[in-house]
Amino acid sequence: MNWPGVGAIGLALAVMMGAFGAHALRGRLDAYSTGVYDRAVFYHFVHAAALLIVPLLWKTGAVRETAGNRVCWLLAAGVLIFSGSLYALAVTGVRTLGAITPVGGTAFIAGWLLLAWELFRRRTV
Repeated sequence: MNWPGVGAIGLALAVMMGAFGAHALRGRLDAYSTGVYDRAVFYHFVHAAALLIVPLLWKTGAVRETAGNRVCWLLAAGVLIFSGSLYALAVTGVRTLGAITPVGGTAFIAGWLLLAWELFRRRTV
């Protein structure tokens, strides 16, 4: 998988979602929904940027490529599930959508913990 390319597309989408929220949704969302939407954009940005960085770690030998790929899949899944569910929740107001958000959060956590494990495991002194 071309993770840097996926990350670049993810970042472009994050900018678009942020602009959409700031302009098209301005005045249409209440304070709670605006906060939810903003949180979705923030996590989208952070984790899309990580998809640019993690491949550099396997290029330098800091992590194995297979582990780096797993990390990227988890982070990408987290963006889709976590941010996607929050975007949908903010726009539709259907609060039950928030029930799947923790699945995406768990994917984020698993990805970061797997990366940490791999970095500590591969540490050379």
